[in-house]
Amino acid sequence: MASGPSLRTTEGLHPEQRHREAKRARIATLGVFGLCGVARSLWSASLPGVDERLQLSAHQLGLVLLVVGIGSIVAMPAAGRLSDRWTSRRLLRISGPLAALTVVGPALAPGFGLLLVTAFLLGAGLGVLDVAMNAQAIEVEQRFGRPILSSFHGLWSLGGVAGSGVIALGLHLHGSGQALVACGALVVAALSLLPGRALLRPERTAAEQPAGGPSAAAEAERTAEAAEPAPLRAGLILLLGLTAMAAFLSEGAGYDWAALHARQELGADAATAPLAYTAFAAALTVTRLTSDGLRRRLGPVRGIAWAGAISVLGYALVLLAPHLSTGRLGFAFVGWAVAGAGLATVVPAVFSSLAANEGSVGRGLAWVSTLAYGGNLAGPAVIGLIAGATSLGSAMLLPMAMALTVALLGPIALRATLAPPPSRRPQPVNPTLPTR
Repeated sequence: MASGPSLRTTEGLHPEQRHREAKRARIATLGVFGLCGVARSLWSASLPGVDERLQLSAHQLGLVLLVVGIGSIVAMPAAGRLSDRWTSRRLLRISGPLAALTVVGPALAPGFGLLLVTAFLLGAGLGVLDVAMNAQAIEVEQRFGRPILSSFHGLWSLGGVAGSGVIALGLHLHGSGQALVACGALVVAALSLLPGRALLRPERTAAEQPAGGPSAAAEAERTAEAAEPAPLRAGLILLLGLTAMAAFLSEGAGYDWAALHARQELGADAATAPLAYTAFAAALTVTRLTSDGLRRRLGPVRGIAWAGAISVLGYALVLLAPHLSTGRLGFAFVGWAVAGAGLATVVPAVFSSLAANEGSVGRGLAWVSTLAYGGNLAGPAVIGLIAGATSLGSAMLLPMAMALTVALLGPIALRATLAPPPSRRPQPVNPTLPTR
């Protein structure tokens, strides 16, 4: 019979010691997010070399990207159950190095068939790591008692910039693309071993009960509850998942289509068009690194409503830019920056709300992430179909509609998730009398 994790408990520690452990765990988890960003950027940086080496068609390359996404979606639900059963600390210590090593496979794959296999393993490894590190980040945020989750996602973005920059420099110096990616993945795997001991331990365990503690029957019941935490209600998962899906689709449009929109709709030259992507990505990263205090002041419900509204405004500016007689590029760049700033805090806010469900953060996070990644996979294809049938400018109505969905659905989802369950709601002193 499976049992819950048997780890040293943090209960009974002096408050200062608990705070020091939380600070060390925060630094360690920030490092994990940064390393994950580097690993993902290594995969992205390896794609041109893989494409050239294996002479892939556009269809084959698209299939490879799809298989990576499928691998993540398949692995995430299992990762959620493992996170709840093993603790996010243990899962993260295992999945961090392994996920980094999966980057090597596609970079060295000798043929298309093996490339698909290694791409699936890459997606699965990164999917498990995504669940584990976000579950750990949620636990760290709970220990701090204030919003800090956005900063973790900001470090992920910085890690991606650092990884791609190193690969670009190596290629500029005429290094081998395969060797650079393989060595980079090995370095990331080795560095992923370092944060493990500092990661946060669970607040409660079934181990090391003091004398005179609970009875054996009560202890067995508590162990069973620790092993099988109550799952998040399906309706709440759907609400949160749809909100995250809308945010991912809208965010993906900025990453995938901003530069192309500037080129096709605004007539930007090849050197200027990528600045649209830069404006979007820079605003999103800076906002994630600096917005935790603002989220704390606004609160989760108002915060996500404002985030959605700001991103709608950003996409409105992008849609309006082609119709201006002058300053169109600058206007569009501002629009992309505003959209990125608005979308930056949505996914961290959704993930953070899962902590209101005691015990089963891993499974709730896994299913919400699975729905979100589904939208992230479908988004580029749907936008491409709309652009092919009409224009890329018209296709930008879809991410704007998704941003509006965040503004309208996000507050409903977070309010429902953060509401205390009936068993924890305060009861009237005299239940026979009505309460106001």
